[in-house]
Amino acid sequence: MNKKISVARLSIVSNSVLICLKLLTGVISGSISIISEAIHSFMDLLASIIAFFSVKISDTPADERHPYGHGKFENVSGVIEAVLIFVAAFWIIFEAVRKIIHMGEIEKISYGFFVMLFSAVVNFIVSSRLYKVAKETDSIALEADALHLKTDVYTSAGVAFGLLLIWITDFHLLDPIIAIIVALLILKESVELFIKAYSPLLDVSLSGKDLDNLKMIIESHCKDNISYHDLRSRKAGNYIYVDFHLNLPENLTVKEAHKICDIIEDDIKSNLKNAEVTIHVENF
Repeated sequence: MNKKISVARLSIVSNSVLICLKLLTGVISGSISIISEAIHSFMDLLASIIAFFSVKISDTPADERHPYGHGKFENVSGVIEAVLIFVAAFWIIFEAVRKIIHMGEIEKISYGFFVMLFSAVVNFIVSSRLYKVAKETDSIALEADALHLKTDVYTSAGVAFGLLLIWITDFHLLDPIIAIIVALLILKESVELFIKAYSPLLDVSLSGKDLDNLKMIIESHCKDNISYHDLRSRKAGNYIYVDFHLNLPENLTVKEAHKICDIIEDDIKSNLKNAEVTIHVENF
């Protein structure tokens, strides 16, 4: 089975189980911080489902309607996930404020503490696996899913610690305060994810290490009166598209020029995963 699809399926299963546990515990205890975590996990589940289908679609070969492939489906899914997280954060804040106004005590705090601790451990394991596969496959959809679960690790651990404090101090106002802190962390997560997922949809050039690496590869072949200009690059999901003009001496045969282009193209592809390279040859 495709590694990306397999790990995306694992995320769906784990999120489904945790949602049921958190929601049941939240309703029994009346804790808004636990219910906020259930909402957060529900957003994670939606994100996992979106990621699952987007990685399946993005790996579909190019066709007549999509000659550049389907890589941007992963970026679209990342943007949708970011918006979902944003909405969830505001919903949690709304419920937390309402809890402060209509203050009530939490029942069965010990249940909530152990469920949150269990959730943190499970999400740590699953998010670590997602991150590993996301890096191996350069998948923005899986990275977004891993980011959700990583945030869930911190928020679940935070809620567990808060419930422990309430258990010890009997200060129940901590519950909605913790929920608001969770929501603010989720808001930060949604903004970061939106920026990362949305940029490739605008065909933004490669940046940082990838762009420097690309230029270094091309320049290493620029000798014996060979030069280049008009370098362009962009990303679509885990695919990289590169094109540039290569200036070659006019005394070279077509076969010789083609061989030089093949060498440069192979060098780029061996250093940048899933790169598609187009070289426009010019003589001078």
